[in-house]
Amino acid sequence: MSLSTQIDALKAGMADKVPAEALQAMGKAAADLAASGIAETALKAGARAPAFELPDAEGSIVRLSELLKDGPVVLTFYRGQWCPFCNLTLAALQHALPEIREAGATLVAVSPQTPQSTAATVKASAIDFPVLSDAGNHIARSFGLVFSLATDMRPIYRDLGVDLPAFNGDASYELPLAATYVIGQNGSVAYAFVDSDYTRRLEPAEIVRIVKAL
Repeated sequence: MSLSTQIDALKAGMADKVPAEALQAMGKAAADLAASGIAETALKAGARAPAFELPDAEGSIVRLSELLKDGPVVLTFYRGQWCPFCNLTLAALQHALPEIREAGATLVAVSPQTPQSTAATVKASAIDFPVLSDAGNHIARSFGLVFSLATDMRPIYRDLGVDLPAFNGDASYELPLAATYVIGQNGSVAYAFVDSDYTRRLEPAEIVRIVKAL
């Protein structure tokens, strides 16, 4: 089953579990974010990928420069373990991991969560690829992906059990767009998938195709 099919099923199920007012507010926030133009100004293909060094779930430092020595890097940004769409995406990427590795690429996920929250994500999702903690969204910001959750959305998130300050370790309410980059071994972005709609994700099969074409 494709990732998009799974996401469509999740969206359909949310209608029965999330209050209509909350869904309406989420829709307006998504439209406002799209209108801001953030997706259009984010890092594009052809640009040089910003260097990074971030801790993984075990506290080890992972550097882009070291990863690129082994081949292309697939870098995916996600909002956090509280996001069901992100969890579906991580699971789909885990399923496609053998193909991604066989194509010669390294897969890495990045979120603004604290190292403790990141470790919980890895444990809960049985992830077998590095999941990095970008506390403060410094790396996401260098890719042009960071936005601040609308003020009127914050109590809605809390009512749904999503305590962003606790997950991220700060009160900024900043999040990255859900984006995926394929970075060539020369350090340039070979492919960029950036969408202001967090329910839209790059299919793992497409990632494999892109990596194989490098």
